[in-house]
Order: sequence, then structure tokens, then C-alpha cells
Amino acid sequence: MENTATKMRIIYGDCTFALKGNGFHYLFSYTRGGLESLNKYGKEWLYRETLPTFWRALTDNDRGSGFGQRSSMWLGAGMYPKVKDVQVRVDQKEIKRPIAPINNRYSNHEYAQSAEIIFTLAIHTVPETTVNVSYIVQKNGEMKITVTYYGQKGLPDLPLLGLRFIMPTPAKYFEYEGLSGETYPDRMAGGKEGVYRVEGLPVTPYLVPQDCGVHMKTKWLEITRDATLNNADKKREEFSLRFEQVTGDFAFSALPYKAEELENATHIEELPPARRTVLVILGKVRGVGGINSWGADVEEAYRISAEKNHEFSFIVK
Repeated sequence: MENTATKMRIIYGDCTFALKGNGFHYLFSYTRGGLESLNKYGKEWLYRETLPTFWRALTDNDRGSGFGQRSSMWLGAGMYPKVKDVQVRVDQKEIKRPIAPINNRYSNHEYAQSAEIIFTLAIHTVPETTVNVSYIVQKNGEMKITVTYYGQKGLPDLPLLGLRFIMPTPAKYFEYEGLSGETYPDRMAGGKEGVYRVEGLPVTPYLVPQDCGVHMKTKWLEITRDATLNNADKKREEFSLRFEQVTGDFAFSALPYKAEELENATHIEELPPARRTVLVILGKVRGVGGINSWGADVEEAYRISAEKNHEFSFIVK
């Protein structure tokens, strides 16, 4: 009999693709277009499915330069992607997407060394573009995620390009190796390389809420929580999830709010109570500018062209 102890189990659901191994259980949704459950050692890490995101809450400089008017379509584009295609590979062999009733061909005892699922998402801009998100999972639970954006002529500049993880409860703290403090592509000169710990999920108390909390040139990031939404789990013990670079470094923001929530508040007291952790792993982020707030745009080197292809990868451990 084949030894399955060192492999991960594959579960072919009607609308889902699940992978289970020692200490992990991942669930991907064919219809929602992403990872909808990331369970490590009995602790759930997702409140919503993982999806690409393109918007950041406008800064004062964005407003002053008219960037919001020029690039407003990116706000809705990240909220309503459509699943165009799904590819599944098991042990590097492509298989026909096993939705119902095809999944009935498989037993309850399917195992593999590795598996990959690739979502092709239609992004409803004008003109329309697409994003591919690939998840490659190894038998030890390590997951490599690659986001590939395909540029289209005529699209306005991107605010950012990232993948968003909305976690069920607020983080107790996070640690990372990268630049100190809040940094952006055009605001890195004051950052010092090192390992840093940040308590909670601080939001810069601007009079008008706006984008904040970005950390550039990150090598790894570890988010730590001590509470779940599982009513049977009353322990206040710490548990962590780690994100690592693949080849180049990445940027990230860890806040208690989505960009849309920050955007919707005209004063800081209008923000809702902090209930979640909103982590965005960033492949690209626009600079903040600051030459003046009355019309000067971000310098060319710190803009993100939506007409070009962009790709980034990272590992979840």
C-alpha cells in the first residue's frame, strides 16, 4: 500500500478544492476566486477570501492632485472581480477542473506531494484587464502565492497592486524585517533596516482618515493574534502566521480597516470599532508625493503604470 503519511490529502468538493496536511487545512473557492479558509493548527486566519486589491484610501496629496478623479475606477475594480477560469495541477500534472459531477470520480483518499490552483480574474475596468493568482502548496503546508497583473492600454495609474488577507480578529502585534517606521517608495530615506515589533494595528490619527502604515523593503513579516471567533476556543494564547519574500522584497500594510472603510470616513471618529486585521501584501504601491497639496502629482518614478504587466510572489508559512 502506498505510504500517505508524508503527503497531503486532497478533497475535491462540488465548488471547492481543499488541501489538508499536518497542522494545516486550506480551502479554495472556485466561485469566489480565492483562498477562503486558511487554518493552521486549528486556528482560522481568514474572515473573507483572498483577492487582489488596487485601491488605497486617498491621501491629502492624492486629493490635491486630482488622482482620485483620474483613477477612481480602481476602487470598484477590486470589489467585484469575476472568475474567468480556474486551473488545477496536482503533482505538477494539470487535471480537468473537478467541479460537480466530475469530482465524483475521485475517492475520499486522494493524496499528493504538491498542488497548484490558478485563478484567472476579470477586473472590470474600461478596458477590462485580468489578474492571475497562483497558489502552490507543498506537503508541509508551505504556500507560494504569485499575483500577475496584465496591463491594458488606456488604463489610468494604479494606486497599488496587492493581495488582501482579512483576518477574523485584530492582531496583538506584528514583527517584520525591513525598514523602520512608515515608509513609501518616495519616503524611504529615513527608514533604517532592522527587525521591528509593532504593537496592535496603529492607524495614523489624521484629521481626515487616509492611507497609512505601509512598510517598504520587507524580507519577512509575522502576524500574531491571541483570539478567534470560535466560541469553543476561549484560550488567549498567541498564534502566528509568517510571510516571506521569494526573490525580491515586498511591502505591506497591517491595519484594522479596509481601504474602503478609511475612504468612507471624513473624520477619524467615523471609523468603525476595530474588529479585524486587514493585511495587504503589496507588490507595487504608489508614492505619496508632497511637493505640495494643491496640484503637484507624484513624481514619475513613483507612479504605477496600469498599461504595463506587473508580477510579485511571496510565501506563507
